[in-house]
Amino acid sequence: MRDYLEVAVEAAKLGGEVLKQSYGQVKKIEYKGEINIVTNVDKRSEILIVELLNSRFPTHSILAEEGTDMAKSSEYKWVIDPLDGTTNYAHDYPIFCVSVGLERNGEMIAGAVYQPIFEELFVAEKGGGAYLNGRKIQVSRVDNLKQALVSTGFPYDVLENAGQAMKDFSCFVDSAQAVRRDGSAALDLCYVAMGRFDGFWEPRLKPWDTAAGVLVVTEGGGRVTDFHNGLYSIYKDQVVASNGLLHEQMCQVLQRARQ
Repeated sequence: MRDYLEVAVEAAKLGGEVLKQSYGQVKKIEYKGEINIVTNVDKRSEILIVELLNSRFPTHSILAEEGTDMAKSSEYKWVIDPLDGTTNYAHDYPIFCVSVGLERNGEMIAGAVYQPIFEELFVAEKGGGAYLNGRKIQVSRVDNLKQALVSTGFPYDVLENAGQAMKDFSCFVDSAQAVRRDGSAALDLCYVAMGRFDGFWEPRLKPWDTAAGVLVVTEGGGRVTDFHNGLYSIYKDQVVASNGLLHEQMCQVLQRARQ
């Protein structure tokens, strides 16, 4: 598959180096909403990643969180989150990453997610499996939700619909062994792929939040759908990811939370 994955890794590490160098030294925070922030580091990471991708593949489209939207007449589109977990990063909480995914005709074909503090690099290529620092990874074999560790995230507009978010959370607290909320969807997905988490759900995500991570999950043997167990797209705003064995149980919990 040419050198697409190699470039995705190079781009993710380039952005990750920016994050690592500035960790604990955030100088400027802006607000895109009441609780949705962006830092000078997000923007610098995105600029460098976009410059790299444009230099290697000038005909490819690019979609990135901090405003880069280069739509070109190409079957390829790079989908980038230059800093997934910005709030964590701004508070020196080391759960954040860079996510770089490549889509071809609407299908994810390559992805890299890099956590620079722990130096964990998750990669996946369509049909080629999922890897963490060169070691092949697979989802867990837990088949009972009561024995599962699951994760979630709250959307930035949670204050507008806090009731449903808390109802979802409460239903999983009742149904699973434990629930975590770490604040980086891309890492949550990768943690499902390697078995740290057994499942993950979140509403109202954006394409850059899940582009690389969903490929890592599926190539790690997991399953990804919307809340109704339907086909997933990174352009849908609901995601459920699991080891596959728990998937129907998780979707049933989400449906119960909506009754």
